[in-house]
Amino acid sequence: MPPARKPKKTSHTKQPLIVVLNGPNLHLLGKRETHIYGDADWAQIEKKLQALSKTLGIRIEIHHDDHEGHLIERLHRYAQKADAIVLNPGGLSHVSVALRDAVAASPIPVIEVHVSNLARREQFRSHSYISAVSSGIIMGFGILGYEMALWAAHKKVGERRNARGSK
Repeated sequence: MPPARKPKKTSHTKQPLIVVLNGPNLHLLGKRETHIYGDADWAQIEKKLQALSKTLGIRIEIHHDDHEGHLIERLHRYAQKADAIVLNPGGLSHVSVALRDAVAASPIPVIEVHVSNLARREQFRSHSYISAVSSGIIMGFGILGYEMALWAAHKKVGERRNARGSK
C-alpha cells in the first residue's frame, strides 16, 4: 500500500505573505529627530513585527530603500507575489507621483503607515500622494503604527480570501 499523501497547500491554506516596505531615511529611526519619531530603532521595530507575524500566522518580509526607483520596483515585484503590502514611503509621500501610480496599480492591498501624524507636521508634509490610492492609512501612533498596519493588512487579506472563497 503506498504511503498517504499530504494534501497540497492551496493559496487559501498557506500562510499569507505581507511585505513591509520602508522608504528613504527610515533606517535612521531612533537616531534622527527622536522628538518626532521616538527612540526605538529599526531592529526593535522589526523584532515586534516578527513576533506579531507569528501571532497572526503570517509570513513577513521587510525591506528598506532610499531610492525611489528601487522602492517602486520592489512594490511592483511584491504586488505579484505577496498578499498585502505595508508601505511607509517616508518623504516620498509628498513628492512622488511615480510611487503613487505604482500603489494605484497594485492588485493587492497597500496600507500606508507613518510614525508621525502628517497633519500636525510642516505644511509641505500635510499632503500625501499615496493616501488617495492606498487601502488605508495609519499615522501618528509612533512605532505602534507598524503593528497596527500589519494587523490591518492581515485583516484585508482575510477579507479578500473570504470573498474569493464565497464565489
